Amino acid sequence: MAASGLEDTELLRLREEVAEKTREIERLKLMLAEGNDTKAQAKDAPPTLIESGNIQDIPTFQPADRLDKPAIARYSRQLILPELGVKGQLALCGTSVLLVGAGGLGCPAAVYLAAAGVGRLGLVDYDSVELNNLHRQVLHTEGRVGTPKALSVATAVKGLNSTVQCVPYHLQLNSTNALDVIKQYDIVVDCTDNVATRYLLNDACVFTNKPLVSGSALRLEGQLTVYNYKGGPCYRCMYPTPPPPETVTNCSDGGVLGVVPGIIGCLQALEVIKMAAGQEVSYSQRLLLFDALDGTFRSIKLRPRQASCVVCGDAPTVTQLQDYEQFCGAKACDKTQSLRILQDNERISVQEYHTVLSSGAPHLLVDVRQPVELDICQLPNPINIPISQVSRPEQLQQLKTAVTCKVQQLEQDDHKLPVYVVCRQGNDSQLAVEQLRNLLSDLPVHVTDIRGGLMAWARKIDTSFPEY
Repeated sequence: MAASGLEDTELLRLREEVAEKTREIERLKLMLAEGNDTKAQAKDAPPTLIESGNIQDIPTFQPADRLDKPAIARYSRQLILPELGVKGQLALCGTSVLLVGAGGLGCPAAVYLAAAGVGRLGLVDYDSVELNNLHRQVLHTEGRVGTPKALSVATAVKGLNSTVQCVPYHLQLNSTNALDVIKQYDIVVDCTDNVATRYLLNDACVFTNKPLVSGSALRLEGQLTVYNYKGGPCYRCMYPTPPPPETVTNCSDGGVLGVVPGIIGCLQALEVIKMAAGQEVSYSQRLLLFDALDGTFRSIKLRPRQASCVVCGDAPTVTQLQDYEQFCGAKACDKTQSLRILQDNERISVQEYHTVLSSGAPHLLVDVRQPVELDICQLPNPINIPISQVSRPEQLQQLKTAVTCKVQQLEQDDHKLPVYVVCRQGNDSQLAVEQLRNLLSDLPVHVTDIRGGLMAWARKIDTSFPEY
């Protein structure tokens, strides 16, 4: 009986020990699960958005000195290229690239740089995603409309390659912050759509000795070149003075077929990859011209660095960043700027024109948009005379004939026929009014424009009216 009691005690002790070990295993399992959850959450967490007040607060970048097994598996199809190999891949993984502009050019450039394994990818854009971006800015989604573009691209890139360090900046580069941002990167990619930022990036890259891969796309054409690379020319060597603001067109005004910036953005990424991997680039001191309508590529040789250049020349006179909006006479953004050519009392509001239209009072409406735009939307019964054709004799005669017919409908106490000019946003209409007042000075007309154009009509009068 005594022996039996000892056996029972030993069994009880063993059971308690097993129970304790079981609890310990469960505790370790829980810790492991929590650790995995934390790691997964860290991996899935959106990148931290850098804004104007914390541009120095970017994470430390420590390039790997070797490729681990997952990296070899990920990049295996390009590792076996003799032109790249392990050495080139390590160089690429150790490179920091700054993309300025997360739009039509920036999206394809970003996705292929991330896929190729660039180490750090900075993404600068002051704007947020809009619905009209999605036909060409292909990393954004309907669900991210309203999200800062830089953060949207960083989120997409991180989903493709979580090993790339993405640094999204929601800010506009200017002369006060550009150097602080650019100096933290090895290569700068210009994916912007305005002249002022091109001059800013050029000068900042010269001052910090960074190569600048520049692309542009408009309508059905694209261009690509590399500035400030191995003694090559800078942007100012080609264009010492900015063009007149009225001669510059952006995608918002001129339109663009989405695949065109896609092609140019991919080629920008290719130039960066070759540069980072130690290969010769194709477009330093050369300009690539792409015509989507003909499906042709042409390359022309550019002049070399100019000794007289005010920024990169032998005796530069521009040695610090300046006010580039003042220098170019245009805003550093791709939004259409509102012109103020006419005085307020020389214009009417959309509400006032709505009253005229509803009353049926005799008048003429002249729409100065391109014919293709009238197929999108139009107000009732316009005479279409594109702004570029206002002074042409055949167009002018058409308008004068219409004026003569309408004048007969005037009441006896009405001395002049109202002629209202409309465009998309109220800029071209002002220019047209100035011309038409002179061209129709021999007729009894009063020419004014509709303030804010069709965009104002859509927002204030008819919310079902299309905006584009």
